[in-house]
Amino acid sequence: MNDLNASSSIHSIPPCLLVIMGVSGTGKTKLAKNLHQSLGWPYQEGDALHSIENIQKMASGIPLTDQDRLPWLEKCHTWLQNCVEHNDGKGILTCSALKHQYRDILRKNIQSPLYFICLQVPKDIVAFRLEKRQNHFMPVSLLNSQIDTLELPTPDENVIFIDTRHDPAETLEETLKRLSQR
Repeated sequence: MNDLNASSSIHSIPPCLLVIMGVSGTGKTKLAKNLHQSLGWPYQEGDALHSIENIQKMASGIPLTDQDRLPWLEKCHTWLQNCVEHNDGKGILTCSALKHQYRDILRKNIQSPLYFICLQVPKDIVAFRLEKRQNHFMPVSLLNSQIDTLELPTPDENVIFIDTRHDPAETLEETLKRLSQR
């Protein structure tokens, strides 16, 4: 992205909450960090809000249940709500947000525009990324359970679909462009 386009895209993005979502390995953390660096908005890695029990369960190759995810989703919601109250409604959160009901929990009573940035990439690329990733609790063996759980967002959920097959700079550029068009 050239500096002129980056600057104009960034300045045309009004305060909002961004939930960077998708199955593990789609590039949520990379995009969120790049958005944080570009926009200067608060950023929270959703994985850091998981309980030790959830992390141990996933690390053991056991998929989380809705019941396992509920306290985590509530923590994610609380973080978003704090962004509304203390950061002028600006914030970037990574969260798989795999089901419609999970996204309902995240946006419940949020008084700020909230967009789900749904990252998409072919399964073989995601599997390759997960196999190469180090120091993360999510094993490639859980990819199918996440894909099976994923309910793609519908247009009424303020969703922006982003293909993350490309270079992270291109992904950032496309995301900023699409946000500036909202």
